[in-house]
Amino acid sequence: MEKIPYGKHYIDEDDIQSVVNVLRNAPLTQGPKVEEFERTVADYVGAKYAVAVSSGTAALHLACMAAELGQGDNVITSPNTFVASANCVLYVGATPQFADIDADTLNISPVSLSKKCIKLGKVAAIIPVHFGGLPCDMPEIKEIANQYGAKIIEDASHALGATYPHGGKVGNCAHSDMTVFSFHPVKIIAAGEGGMITTNDESIYRKLLRLRSHGINKLDDEFECHEEAFSEGATNPWYYEMLELGFNYRITDIQAALALSQLGKLSQFLQKRRQVAKTYDNVFNGLKNIVPAQLVGRENNAHHLYVVRIQFEKLGITRRQFMNKLIERGIICQVHYIPVHLQPYYRNLGYKRGDYPITEYYYQQALSLPEYYSLSSENQYRVVDLIKAIVT
Repeated sequence: MEKIPYGKHYIDEDDIQSVVNVLRNAPLTQGPKVEEFERTVADYVGAKYAVAVSSGTAALHLACMAAELGQGDNVITSPNTFVASANCVLYVGATPQFADIDADTLNISPVSLSKKCIKLGKVAAIIPVHFGGLPCDMPEIKEIANQYGAKIIEDASHALGATYPHGGKVGNCAHSDMTVFSFHPVKIIAAGEGGMITTNDESIYRKLLRLRSHGINKLDDEFECHEEAFSEGATNPWYYEMLELGFNYRITDIQAALALSQLGKLSQFLQKRRQVAKTYDNVFNGLKNIVPAQLVGRENNAHHLYVVRIQFEKLGITRRQFMNKLIERGIICQVHYIPVHLQPYYRNLGYKRGDYPITEYYYQQALSLPEYYSLSSENQYRVVDLIKAIVT
């Protein structure tokens, strides 16, 4: 029986040839494909600048560094996310804080965010997460951030291709300082691994370029040690300077070539994901004990995830039992996410169960169903027929 995963990348011959061309003809890293990838993404989302890095997590880390977050800074994010959205705050020595989610969007609630800001009194940054590909209410979040002088880093790891209700693509940074994307294989497009940071701020852009490559000067950064940098009235051709402590977070031209080829199919990917979501919506509409999540904003959603909320207790079955019934038929689902504040590491930092009740209640019901470009209609109906048999 063919297994049906919850997510899966799609690779065709054009993607393979794009990578082969780099292997045969171009630099494998720090070459022209990386810059082409950056320009293409920046143009697509409508941002001035883009910096490609080795992963979405690396992008979050560098964004926090570029925002100059550090010891004593409070940074608020959603507890309904992968741990990287909060870990990046710890990487720079700042303190992760959480605001509960909205029950309908599953994104950070502006009401909860405002209350958290009032409670903390001092907030350095906010990291809203566009969960599942549905954009957060960025104008409202921006208004709150402005009251506290807080910077905004959008975590759009799920949301390449999503659009804001007020217009424009996620990543244009109209209401943020930076936006972060991920190109992990289960995301909208795949680069093997990879990430991107978009921004409209030139100073942030320049800083990001240095930070991704050991903190070494880039573009026209001025040299500080002139006696070492110049001789005979010209720049020494071997010379470079490390201006700050950076990392090796570079992406390769191999990955960039794959991602560029994938970008050419982005509209197809998005259209298919919308169709998959619409089919699920139609099938589950009106059924008892199972409700599609994030029904609001379907037209703006990139549909990275299709999540349902299931009343397992009313069905007389545990989530583990439910998932095992699907696994027995070759259907692999997932849960997104275990709330960050319930992870052992974060509990040891003082976070505890009961802190964010809406997130925790959602988590008890959550199940992500298969949604990806190559999911056939036949296999999707294998999924829905089995689920209907369990819940009805």
